[in-house]
Amino acid sequence: MTNSDKKVEELFTAGSHLGHKSNKIHPKAKKYIYSMDRGTSIIDLSQTVKLLEEAKDFVTNLSKNNKTLLVVVTKRVASAFVSENCKKNNIPHVTVKWPAGLLTNFDMISKNVKKLKTMREEKETGEWNKFVKHEQIQLQKKLNKLEKFYAGIDSLEKLPDAVFVVDLKKEKNSVKEALEKKLPIIGIVDTNVDPDLITYPIPGNDDASTSIEYFVKEIVDAYSQGKSQDSKGKN
Repeated sequence: MTNSDKKVEELFTAGSHLGHKSNKIHPKAKKYIYSMDRGTSIIDLSQTVKLLEEAKDFVTNLSKNNKTLLVVVTKRVASAFVSENCKKNNIPHVTVKWPAGLLTNFDMISKNVKKLKTMREEKETGEWNKFVKHEQIQLQKKLNKLEKFYAGIDSLEKLPDAVFVVDLKKEKNSVKEALEKKLPIIGIVDTNVDPDLITYPIPGNDDASTSIEYFVKEIVDAYSQGKSQDSKGKN
């Protein structure tokens, strides 16, 4: 079995071949459809493998060159998995809700991230002890809210160099902002969206948790691989 065949098998097992019903198919996504099965589009996984490898090469080179990738997956079925994997590999990520203006008004978002870091520090150093209990509770609530929305991007000191999204419809705000800032976008494109909208489309099921997790792991691993290759080159 070739490596390509192995990848097709893995994607099939993950359910990545299952697209949308015929009435939801985007005309430009038809080029990635292998066949129709009882009204459901079946994605051509041989094309998925090829385009996934191209995206991974791009992502690996990105990290080799010390460039930043921002991962955006706010679907509940996969957010915990995505958050855990990105944290482990020090990759900035958004898994709860897209903070409006993250790319188009970065300075404003940076102020909130700075506030988060300041509050963390003040709590750790005992600054909060001077407040009475109910004031400390209010501060903790505020900190929790900031953690929820900004913890994944607390390492983002400047605009990312590329964005990886799962589901162009769900993440339409991040896609719009990335396009506005002319950032390369890598994305999992199901059969209900326009794949030509982004730089590196990867045709695949963007609803099933198994499929999302497979793609996220592939991209995150490719980025980490670039980092390790870069550090080996410096030794």
